Amino acid sequence: MATTEVERRRGQLAALSIAAVVIIVGVPLWWRTTETYRAWLPVSQIKEFATLQLLLSVDVEVVFSRGTVSPEQQKKVPMTQTQDEEHRVDENTALKYRYEIRYRTATIMEEDALKQPTASDADLSLHALSENPCGSLVVYVIPESSSLLSEDVDVYIGQKRTAILRLGAQMRVGRTLEQLLAHLEPRIKKILHMMSFSHTDITAALSDRVRLAPGNRENIVDSMRAFKSSPGYEITFSLLNPDPKSHRLHWDIESAVETYVQPLLTKLAPIANFSIDSQTLYYAMLGVNPRFDISRSSYTLNAESLAHVINPVEARLGSNAASSNPVLNFLLYVPDALHSPLHILDRKKQAVHSNAFHSPRWGGIMVYNVNDVYGPEAVLPVDININMAKVMGVFLAQLRLLLGVQSSSPPPGFVVASCSSTGLADWELDRLMWSRSVENVATATTTITSLAQLLDQIGNIVINDNIAEQVSSAVTSLQLAVAELEAGNLGFALQYSKEAILASERAFFDPSLLHLLYFPDDQKFAIYIPLFLPMCVPILLSLIKIASDARQKRREKQAKKD
Repeated sequence: MATTEVERRRGQLAALSIAAVVIIVGVPLWWRTTETYRAWLPVSQIKEFATLQLLLSVDVEVVFSRGTVSPEQQKKVPMTQTQDEEHRVDENTALKYRYEIRYRTATIMEEDALKQPTASDADLSLHALSENPCGSLVVYVIPESSSLLSEDVDVYIGQKRTAILRLGAQMRVGRTLEQLLAHLEPRIKKILHMMSFSHTDITAALSDRVRLAPGNRENIVDSMRAFKSSPGYEITFSLLNPDPKSHRLHWDIESAVETYVQPLLTKLAPIANFSIDSQTLYYAMLGVNPRFDISRSSYTLNAESLAHVINPVEARLGSNAASSNPVLNFLLYVPDALHSPLHILDRKKQAVHSNAFHSPRWGGIMVYNVNDVYGPEAVLPVDININMAKVMGVFLAQLRLLLGVQSSSPPPGFVVASCSSTGLADWELDRLMWSRSVENVATATTTITSLAQLLDQIGNIVINDNIAEQVSSAVTSLQLAVAELEAGNLGFALQYSKEAILASERAFFDPSLLHLLYFPDDQKFAIYIPLFLPMCVPILLSLIKIASDARQKRREKQAKKD
């Protein structure tokens, strides 16, 4: 009996020891080694971006030339005014525009510059005196009697960040300065909306974050035509030769790109990086058979059939699989001898002057007619040298539209200087930078808040240190971008917004997030039950037996006492 009791006691101690090891050591070790690693994220800062309040500040300098203000009025300048505009886009997004307007009188050198024979010469002379920082504007006010602007012109918009404003006939020097400023305020606002940004531009840039009402969509057609903001773009020029037996085409695309396209892309360098390539496609036919118009003695493509032209051609263009950047396609189509000349008609059945069309967020196609070389004595194939100046003029106009450079009509009385050799004015670049900065901030905030919601809802997703670092970088860049927009530092705001959108997308599309995305809890039980059940059943039965024996002993002791 004593030996049996000792063995039973030893078995109980062994069972208790194994259970203790399993509970104290095994369970914590298993829990620690199988838990999902989730690095720390700045969740509280991310939640702040759910409600976005953007403040855009613009520095404006209004310079009064001689004859626009009286000596008494000159004593009150320089002076500064701050004007604010608030707009509620939706319940989670608000916009505020702040214009810091500083008034001063012109210097002697600026007075000399304003005496130039033409407004364009004055604009260049004023720019040579001082270069205005990115995002700022300078408005020079000249008297009504000045011959710098013609009689029907009130405002001249230059190539740089300057505008020349003629004082109205109803404002004489004898009026008070307050009346003068009140007279200038609405006209300066028009200049700001023309050269800086308008509420329509900024609202369109928020399309990734804000659902636009049907009435607003009609006002942002130009922005819907442009490509979305991207850190890089690929530009492809393609020459389509449908019938090499009819003609041999020669185009100096390398020289044309260097002369016409590269200056524009160099100026757009703060916006994105660009890469250019070209190709020639033989036997590339249009997806639509043109119809012969007897009244025009030419073949025609109507507006309704243009949508069917792109798909068959696009299949032969190819793509760069190594890059995820958007591709801007520019196609030059030279009709064969049997279908020349070929003209594109608009919806009013009128011939398009450029004989070209563009597809939103895709590219453009130009038809280049050479029917005059197909004479009765022509020997096929005919050698054709393409006029690249004519072609690039059309492609540059399409490129501006596809990149988001707005070409809105100026208000009555406004004259805009013609494009320089770069194809882009400084203020047009600023206007694009404002839109892209806001668009990047809106996209990055949407991406980072969506990622935070996804990680919060699905606890099985691993958050490694690399993702946490990218998220923290995106949040920091977003905060800096918003702060620079408030300070009016447009260049820094664009740079930080680009860093924010890159970091947020790298974090959102990280492959490691998908490892446990579709790993539900029932699969965990299916894996762990076969592993732990055979081990746990004997331990549990031993513990139950030990507890039962302990209760039996207590009952026996209680019976003896009684």
